[in-house]
Amino acid sequence: MIPGMNPKQMKQMERQMKKMGMEMKDLPDVKEVIIRFEDKELVIPDAEVNLMNVMGQETYQVTGTAVEVEIDAEIVIPDEDIEMVANQAGVSKVDAEEALISTNGDLAEAILKLSQ
Repeated sequence: MIPGMNPKQMKQMERQMKKMGMEMKDLPDVKEVIIRFEDKELVIPDAEVNLMNVMGQETYQVTGTAVEVEIDAEIVIPDEDIEMVANQAGVSKVDAEEALISTNGDLAEAILKLSQ
């Protein structure tokens, strides 16, 4: 339901929408809506969600208060990189992996860091 509309207005609007080939319905029991970006998420707990169908095209309307959550990107270091850094710097694979993680995967920087 659209905020501020009484049930009579809502019924009139639904009739007009149906005449134009539009259908709108509430999605019940929605717990939360999450919109994911590269580096963050918008989380809308207890969101009200409406589904509008206009000639086969579905549109979702989400109403609620969004909370922004930052995402910590986890670096995946390939085994080949770990082996190369370990061999070049003369250290264990564990030390090489730690150096690569601390340098965000930069091979040259990790080797320099371990060679000091």
